[in-house]
Amino acid sequence: MYKDLIARSNSSSDETLDRSQEAKLELWISNLLRYGVQLSSLIVLVGGILYLIHHHAEPVDYRVFQGEPVIYRSPSGVVQALLEGHRRGIIQLGLLVLIATPILRVLLSLVTFLRWRDYTYAAITFLVLSGLIYSFVGAYF
Repeated sequence: MYKDLIARSNSSSDETLDRSQEAKLELWISNLLRYGVQLSSLIVLVGGILYLIHHHAEPVDYRVFQGEPVIYRSPSGVVQALLEGHRRGIIQLGLLVLIATPILRVLLSLVTFLRWRDYTYAAITFLVLSGLIYSFVGAYF
C-alpha cells in the first residue's frame, strides 16, 4: 500500500514537471512567433517608409507587368541589396524574417525535444523542418 502511494506521488510529480516544461516551451514558441512577426513588420514598415520617401513621385504603369528584379530573388541578393543601400532590400529583409520565423519555431521545438530525449517527436519535427528548409531553398538547386 505504501509503495503504491509513493509510486503515485512520483508519477504525479513527473507529470507536473512535464507540464511545467511544456508550458515553458509553449511560452518560448509564442514569444518567438510574436516577436518575429513584430520585428518583420517593423522592418517592412521602415523599408516601406524609406521607399516611399524616395520614390513617391514615380509614375506607375499597371499595363505592363514587371517581375521582381533578380537581386531580390535570393537571400544573398537581399543582403547585397541592403549593402548597396536599396530601400526595397529592407522590405525584402522584413519578408525574409517573416518567412524565417516559423522555421525557427520548428528548430526550437526540435532542440527542445532532443534535450527532453523525446525521440519520436524529435523525428517528426526533423521531418517537418526538412520539408520547410527544402521548400525555402529547393528552388535554388
